Amino acid sequence: MSTSRTDAAVRARRQATQEMLERLQTALAATARDHTPVTVAALARTARVSRTFLYQNEQARALIEQATRPSTSHPGASANGRSRTQPAWRERALNAEEALAQAQREIRTQRTHIAELLGKMRDLEHDLPEGSLQRIVTENTTLKQQVRQLTQDKQHVQQRLASARQNNRFLDRRTADLEAQLAPYLTAPHPPAP
Repeated sequence: MSTSRTDAAVRARRQATQEMLERLQTALAATARDHTPVTVAALARTARVSRTFLYQNEQARALIEQATRPSTSHPGASANGRSRTQPAWRERALNAEEALAQAQREIRTQRTHIAELLGKMRDLEHDLPEGSLQRIVTENTTLKQQVRQLTQDKQHVQQRLASARQNNRFLDRRTADLEAQLAPYLTAPHPPAP
């Protein structure tokens, strides 16, 4: 029974690989039709496969090499003499260039956003009348001192409250002791009057 499961898993894996290769062929046909450069990142996105699949699967590498061969042939180099790693390194370099361009776009966007925020800060500073910055700093210092004083007052009140609670507990215990001492006299029968 385990061999039938293994066979089924192998068949499913082969079928999934075949479907990925078909999607890769469709993506390569689209890039050839649109005359767009062949990059592993773009192929992986279009074919909905991983870059690892494109680098490690021999059939996928062969399809990519076949698609890029006419546009990258050099007059002095023969097709058989070329290294198999050359297309992989070229694709990785193209991927690195694409990632660099994307990072530069993101950096430009962030710089623009930072510049806008700095401009807003400057606008807010210019809108303040003269001397208001010093007044705001003074008020801030005064408020901090008030917060410190209120915190100290709160701690003092909490200490007094704790002492009052402790005194109250002591008085409750003392009252209970006195009631316990008086209990025998309150529950004893009264002597008859003469």
